[in-house]
Amino acid sequence: MNKLLYKPLGMLVGVLGGVLASAAFGQVWKLATGEKEAPSATQQDRKWSEVLIAATVQGAIFGLVKAAIDRGGATGFDKLTGEWPGDKRDMDN
Repeated sequence: MNKLLYKPLGMLVGVLGGVLASAAFGQVWKLATGEKEAPSATQQDRKWSEVLIAATVQGAIFGLVKAAIDRGGATGFDKLTGEWPGDKRDMDN
């Protein structure tokens, strides 16, 4: 039952994580390149290397923030309810 309650909370935390990751990427990109915005894939005047590096850095930051937010949310939920909301590793394998 508690796991069902975690679903909406997890979605809300996920949205907040996306906002946080976007802001973090913007700051990292600005610090690393001095540019306000990262290149998009459809900008004609950008090189392939610029677009792919930006996408790689953005993906890494989003993945890191999402994992940290998801893990923190699950840990907090476990502490509050005594029930882990996610999967548990199958020890039979």
